[in-house]
Amino acid sequence: MEERRRPGYSVHREILDEGAVDEIAKKSDSKTSLSEKFKKSMRCSGPRLKSCLLRSVPVLSWLPRYSLRDNALGDLISGISVGIMQLPQGMAYALLASVPAVFGLYSSFYPVLVYFIFGTSKHISTGTFAVLSVMVGGVTERLAPDSNFMTWDNVTNASIVNIVSRDAERVKVAAAVTFLSGLFQILLGLVKFGFVVTYLSEPLVRGYTTGAAIHVIVSQLKYTFGISPVRHSGPLSLIYTVLEICYLLPKTNIGTLVVSIVAIIGLILVKELNSYLSKRLPVPIPVELFGIVIATVISWQVNLADKYGVDVVGLIPSGLQPPVLPAASLFGQVIGDAFALAVVGYGIAISLGRTFALKYGYKVDSNQELIALGLSNSIGGVFQCFAISCSMSRSMVQESTGGKTQVAGALSAIIILFITLWIGTLFEDLPKAVLAAIIFVNLQGMMKQFMDIPLLWRSNKVDMLIWVATFILTLLLNPDLGLAAAIGFSMLTVIFRTQLPKYSKLGQVPDTDIYRPLEDYDELKQVSGILIFRSSATLYFANAEMYQDALAEKSGIDITKLLSTKKKLEAKRKRHEKKNAKKAAKEGGPEREEQNDIAIIEMDAEPDPSLPRAIILDLSPVNFLDTVGVKTLRSIRRDYGEFCIEVVLAGCSSGVMDNLQTAGFFNDKVTKSCLFSTIHDAVLHCQSAKKHSQDKKHCSKTESHWSLVPPRGPQEIQYI
Repeated sequence: MEERRRPGYSVHREILDEGAVDEIAKKSDSKTSLSEKFKKSMRCSGPRLKSCLLRSVPVLSWLPRYSLRDNALGDLISGISVGIMQLPQGMAYALLASVPAVFGLYSSFYPVLVYFIFGTSKHISTGTFAVLSVMVGGVTERLAPDSNFMTWDNVTNASIVNIVSRDAERVKVAAAVTFLSGLFQILLGLVKFGFVVTYLSEPLVRGYTTGAAIHVIVSQLKYTFGISPVRHSGPLSLIYTVLEICYLLPKTNIGTLVVSIVAIIGLILVKELNSYLSKRLPVPIPVELFGIVIATVISWQVNLADKYGVDVVGLIPSGLQPPVLPAASLFGQVIGDAFALAVVGYGIAISLGRTFALKYGYKVDSNQELIALGLSNSIGGVFQCFAISCSMSRSMVQESTGGKTQVAGALSAIIILFITLWIGTLFEDLPKAVLAAIIFVNLQGMMKQFMDIPLLWRSNKVDMLIWVATFILTLLLNPDLGLAAAIGFSMLTVIFRTQLPKYSKLGQVPDTDIYRPLEDYDELKQVSGILIFRSSATLYFANAEMYQDALAEKSGIDITKLLSTKKKLEAKRKRHEKKNAKKAAKEGGPEREEQNDIAIIEMDAEPDPSLPRAIILDLSPVNFLDTVGVKTLRSIRRDYGEFCIEVVLAGCSSGVMDNLQTAGFFNDKVTKSCLFSTIHDAVLHCQSAKKHSQDKKHCSKTESHWSLVPPRGPQEIQYI
C-alpha cells in the first residue's frame, strides 16, 4: 500500500517564554469588575426589554410565526394521540402518588398548559411521570399513613380506614411538595443554575430510573394481587415491602389477579403489534385507551367490585377543582423531598429535550426550562396537582405522529379537559389492577436499560460502576436518599480519578516538536539530560503529594533523602566551625583546620547521563491550581534547584497562569521566563542553557559545592 504523503511545514522563530509572548502579543490586563458587570446587567433599554420578555415567555416569539400549513395537521394528530395516552397514564400514575385517580387528570392538564407558554422544547410531552409519581407517593404515605385515619366500624366491629379523610390529606401533602419543588426550580432557573444537571450523568440517570422503576413495580403489586400490605418507609423499605407481599400472597384475590394477567398479556400483545406495524400505521393503536374502556365496560357489566371484590377507581368528580394555596405548615417536612423532585424532574426533562433539539436542529434553554417546569409545578400545586416532568413514551409518540411544536402539548391538554369535564365519571368502575398493568407495561422500556451494563463494561468500567451503584443505592435507600447518595458516589469517582492519574515521561517524536508518553510508543527519542513530566489530571490539594512522589520516581532522584543528607552535612559543618572557633579562642591563635574534621560525602566523579539536568513540567492537562498546587510547584523548583536542576513549566493555560500570579508564585527571582507555551520551547531553552555541572559557582549554596550523581566510584566532596 502506497504511503500517504504528508504536507510539511517549517517555522523559524526565537525561543519564547510566557513573558516574551505577553510582550509580543500585548497582553491586556483590563478586567471587568464585579460592580461593572452588575451595572451592565441592570441597564435597561427597549431592545433589551423586548429580548428579555421574549426569552422569558417563549410562546410570544414562536406562536406569531406559527405555520398552519406546515405544522397544524401534524400537531393536531399528535395532540389527540398524546391526549388519549394521557388519560390512562394520568389515572395510573395517580395511584403511584397515592392520590385519587382524578388528580392524575388534573396533573395532565394545568402543568401542560403552563409549559406550552414558558417551555422551549418542541417535542417533549410534559405531564405525569412514573418516577416522580412514586417519589410523591413515598411522601404522601409517609406523612399521611393509613394508621392516622383508622375509625371504628360498629357494623363489623373492626377498625377501618377513613378513605375520604386520608385521600384529602394526601392530596394536601402532594400539592405542598409539588408547589415547593416548583419554587426550587424557579429559584434555580433565576440564578442561572441550569448547569446543575451536569452532575446527573447519563449512566447515573439511567441507573436511577431503573432503580426507581423497581420501586414503581413493587408499589403496584398490591393492586395486582388484591392485597393490603403495611406501608414501610425509610432505608430498606423496598425489601420489607417485598417480604410483606410474599407473606400476604396466600390472601391474593383471585379475581384481581385474573384481571391483572389478562390486562398485562393484552397490552403487551397489542404493543408488540404496534411495533411490528409501526411503518404501516400512521398513528399507533391507542392500546391503553382501548384497555381501560374494555375493562370499565366488563367491570360494570359483570359487577367485579361486588361479586369478586376487585378494587375499582371509585368516585370521579366531574369538573375542575378551585385553586387552593398549599399548606405552608407542611413545607418543613417535605423540603428535602421537594428538592429531590426538582432535580430529578428537571434532569429527565432537559436530557430528553436536548436529545430532540440536537436531532431537529434547535436550541433548548436550560435555565428557561427550569423556570418553565417550576411554574408548571408551582401553579399545578395550587390546583392540587402532583409533580410532573416529561414522559419518554409519550414524547416518542408525539414525535412519531408528526408533532412539531408545543401546540401538540396544548391540544393534548384540551383533550384531557374534555375528558375531565364530561367523560371522567364513566371510568368509576375501572379496576385499579388494569391501571397497575398499564404501569407495568409502560415500564418495559426502563427494564431494557439493564442492557446498559454489558455495554458500559466494554466501553467504560467506571461508568458501569456508577450505573450499578446508583441502581443499588436507589433500591436500598429509596429514590430521594438514593439520588443524593448516587450523586455523592459519582463525585467520588471523579475525585478518585484525579487522585489516581497517569504519570508519564514524555519523549520526542523524531524530527518533530511533538512529545508523547514513552511507555505508549516504541520509536520515541528521550531528550538527553531533560525529564519531561506530565500528569493526566489537574494539580490540587488531593493529589499534590502524589504528584511529587511520582516526579521523584520518574526522575530517579530521591529529593527528600538528598535534602536530608544536605541538612545533616550543613549542621556538621556548623558544629565543626563552632568547635574550631572555641578552640582558637582558648589557644589565642588563628583557627586551624584539620583534614580529619572536614565533612565528607561519597559522590561520583562524573554525572550519570541518565539523570536529568533539567525538568520540564507539562501542565497542559491542568485546568486550575489551588494554593496547595502552587506551593507544590514552588517547592519543586526550590528543592531541585538546590542541586542545580532547572525546573520549568510548559503548556500553562491562561487560567493556570492567573492562579500562579494571584497565589504569589512569581517574585523577583522567579519570573515568567520559567514558563513556556510549548514543550518544545522549554526543551530548546534547557538545551541552550549552560549545564550547571560545568559552572559550579551557580550551584553554590552557603559556600558549599554539591554534585548530584549516583554511586559509581567514591570521591570526597569537602567544604572549603
